[in-house]
Amino acid sequence: MKQTARRGIPLALAAAALFGSSTPFTKMLIAFARPQLIAGLLYLGSGVGLGSFWLLTRSKRSGNETPLARADLPWLAGAIVAGGIAAPLLLLLGISRTRASGASLLLNLEGVFTALLAWFAFRENFDRRIAFGMMAILAGAALLSWQGEFRLGGAMGPLLIAAACLAWGVDNNLTQKVSASD
Repeated sequence: MKQTARRGIPLALAAAALFGSSTPFTKMLIAFARPQLIAGLLYLGSGVGLGSFWLLTRSKRSGNETPLARADLPWLAGAIVAGGIAAPLLLLLGISRTRASGASLLLNLEGVFTALLAWFAFRENFDRRIAFGMMAILAGAALLSWQGEFRLGGAMGPLLIAAACLAWGVDNNLTQKVSASD
């Protein structure tokens, strides 16, 4: 196993642990501020962190990356609106109406929506194994987030979280269109 692969495994596990703890932590923050404010602050923090990283590493990057072209701007703008504005707001509104544990599990829908959009909208490869995996994710999320009874008001939180995952699926597919550019 290569040294970079060995280093990537603990980083991936740490990222998964941080992602998993983010929903309960965010649920606690909602007690102190409106979901819209928290969504904005979280993404502002993300932007500051990524901007700082970009500034610190820009001299170390190779000149082989293609700069963004004018044709990339609609894809990038769509990704920003879907994944940077709509999805965080929908997620925080959904978390405010849902148990944190159920909300965390529903976030697995992002992968399902990303794959479905890639298949239907962008004609990506799709086979039975992918379909079975997506069905397992859907069944697990539904089973583990079930609160014992169906109430229309109780469905709003999970529906908002699912809409956030759909928006991130749109973001993932649009970002893929410009992923080769700097």
